[in-house]
Amino acid sequence: MKQYNILFLCTHNSARSILGEALASTHPSGLFVGYSAGSTPGTTVNPIAQDLAIEMGMDSTKLKSKSWDVFGEANAPKMDFIVTVCDNAAGEVCPVWPGNPATAHWGFPDPSQVEGSDLEKKAAFVSVMNGLKKRIDILASMPLDKLDSMSLKEIHTKA
Repeated sequence: MKQYNILFLCTHNSARSILGEALASTHPSGLFVGYSAGSTPGTTVNPIAQDLAIEMGMDSTKLKSKSWDVFGEANAPKMDFIVTVCDNAAGEVCPVWPGNPATAHWGFPDPSQVEGSDLEKKAAFVSVMNGLKKRIDILASMPLDKLDSMSLKEIHTKA
């Protein structure tokens, strides 16, 4: 079975994109290898995002904030799909990605900006996680070898 590489991009690569990477990498279909990066990555992964990713079965050693520049290098894995998950990253000039991957924007509010109790903060992360999961489930049900950027963008409206 062919696996498809999917890169989730956000500005700081500490919450939403980390959740996307974990959801794709642990998806029950086995179709995806998830990656994440940011335009101006932070120094740490948000602890709530990290806990949720580990609960999904993600290897904790892979949970790191990293620059999207590493995925534009010659020895980087070739991406089949690139998804921005925050409005800031969607509006930035992205690197040129080798292999002409299908791209889309699946925007979600930043859960790390939610103020309130620990329960309210975790609920914001779970909401983003569930939204991403719906979109990844839809993606997994599509003919992946025939997807282009237009059909990848349509997933956002179906979820």
